[in-house]
Amino acid sequence: MEYSRKSGVLIHITSFPSEYGVGDLGHPAKLIIDYLRNAHQKLIQILPAGPTEPFFDNSPYSSISAFAINPIFISLEKLVDMGLLKKEDITQFKVEESNFVDYNRVIENKFNAFKIAFKNFKETNDFYQFCEENSYFLDDYSLFVVLKEKFNGKTWQEWPEEFRNRKKEALLLAKESLSEEIRFVKFLQFIAYKQFLEFKDYANNNGIKIIGDIPIYVDLSSADVWANRNLFNLDENGYPIKVAGVPPDYFNEDGQLWGNPIYNWKAHKDTNFDWWIKRFKNLLKITDIIRLDHFRGFVAYYAIERGRPNARIGEWINAPVYEFFDTIKSSLKDMPFIAEDLGLITEDVVEVIKHYKIPNMRVLMFAFDGSPTNGYLPHNYENPTVVYTGTHDHNTCKGWLKFEVPDTSKAYLKSYLGHEPSIDTIHRDLMRLALSSIAYFSIIPIQDVLGFDGTARMNSPGVAHNNWRFRLKTSDLNDDDFAFLKELTDTYGR
Repeated sequence: MEYSRKSGVLIHITSFPSEYGVGDLGHPAKLIIDYLRNAHQKLIQILPAGPTEPFFDNSPYSSISAFAINPIFISLEKLVDMGLLKKEDITQFKVEESNFVDYNRVIENKFNAFKIAFKNFKETNDFYQFCEENSYFLDDYSLFVVLKEKFNGKTWQEWPEEFRNRKKEALLLAKESLSEEIRFVKFLQFIAYKQFLEFKDYANNNGIKIIGDIPIYVDLSSADVWANRNLFNLDENGYPIKVAGVPPDYFNEDGQLWGNPIYNWKAHKDTNFDWWIKRFKNLLKITDIIRLDHFRGFVAYYAIERGRPNARIGEWINAPVYEFFDTIKSSLKDMPFIAEDLGLITEDVVEVIKHYKIPNMRVLMFAFDGSPTNGYLPHNYENPTVVYTGTHDHNTCKGWLKFEVPDTSKAYLKSYLGHEPSIDTIHRDLMRLALSSIAYFSIIPIQDVLGFDGTARMNSPGVAHNNWRFRLKTSDLNDDDFAFLKELTDTYGR
């Protein structure tokens, strides 16, 4: 992958401003791209695009599919443009703009609209072609969604045995008896992909590339695990023998018990990593660059026996990392990746990143511990790298300075900036550090571009509820903040 100095903004699709309660791929998406283009930005980074679930607080990092797109991204206005809805059909679903997504209301409203649109939908050659080209995931996914609803939302391990174990006759009968419900799921994916591709075209035509995001693990209760049990380390009942997580560290004495099933890497090798190749190619249809979440898991992963109360006891197991990336590289003909290498990173992970020349991440909020050798400080960067003020898991710059920076760190921060840090301007100070650095890419969360305080953070790790809800109001998009971003971009040659 060719690299040059670029800057961009981190903002998830759900955070776009909208009259319908949540950001979507229609007018809100174009509005954001227009602002970024006028500020001379070349990148927009989003979070994972898969369907989310209320049980997991609608986290984009917890999805029932590694391939499908979240239907709530679908623009109702574009359905009107397609003739599938009338303007009066969607007027009732407008909600007052706020900085908070009410997922329950949004999902109810959107699916009521989708059902009307589906009744008006006439299958076309484009629809048939989409279903055929995407059958590698769409057939299993659509059946999975319908069966999950049929069995009252239970995880697939609790379904009747013939469906849990995918008995051929039972699946064929289900496809026949539930054909209209399956067609509805496929219709939503057809529309979602169509609108996402239009969004990508609009961004690319305005000189902006989209950075997507792949969580390394998938959910146990997903269509992917149900349809590909051999690719995961499961017992005869479909439950994981060992689960994923990370061991205890300075911040968490119990470690992190994620609970995702770990991969059967031998089975992946035996199939020449076909599932992964399809996963990467699928995401690259709608994005240009992929952020690899928890990159160190591709090198070695931490496995914990299922049933343990925490992640204190587990083992590190090596993954076939060089075989994996060599195969991916030969298949994709490129390595359009960013490695999320935050946290405790061992030398073998560093070696892999350097071997494949994959850009890694540097977060300025980690930089000010008082040591001039801190690797997150701009003067210590080595390219290729991507610098952020913070990520979706961090506070905003203002919230960080107000609540999270100890006095000892503030003293070093003052020395580094050359002036006393102020809550009112810290976001602009860190933006300047990021864009002036040698890092090839500089990515600023939209909350920091606009100077939001800590109430606007996207996610608080370890907090179970009320995450992933931040969204912009149209009135939040002010010209002064984007003019400052443009000034920095031009000044530092991005």
